[in-house]
Amino acid sequence: MTEDIIKKIQSQIDRHKILIYMKGTREIPQCGFSARTVRLFESYGVPFETVDVLADLVLRESLKKFSNWPTFPQVYIKGKLVGGCDICLELHERGELEQMAKAALEG
Repeated sequence: MTEDIIKKIQSQIDRHKILIYMKGTREIPQCGFSARTVRLFESYGVPFETVDVLADLVLRESLKKFSNWPTFPQVYIKGKLVGGCDICLELHERGELEQMAKAALEG
């Protein structure tokens, strides 16, 4: 993982209060986990950004090392890795994910 790719990843994370690295695009997710995660955030009515990791092999492999998280999607809120689909669903069921998302937009 080069310094340039680390800077690119960190810049993407820093620029967006809610960022989802996913397989496919927001409009056309390429896996069920990514689709479910996008639907959660859409249901909250909050703005969020996505990055298609299938479009960039170097980014995809580097993200796994950067985050120490081997799978996608990877959800970042206010610069911190929340986790993947399963963790987001658990947080959603407890009512915490929506609170986290909305709090990120306030601060």
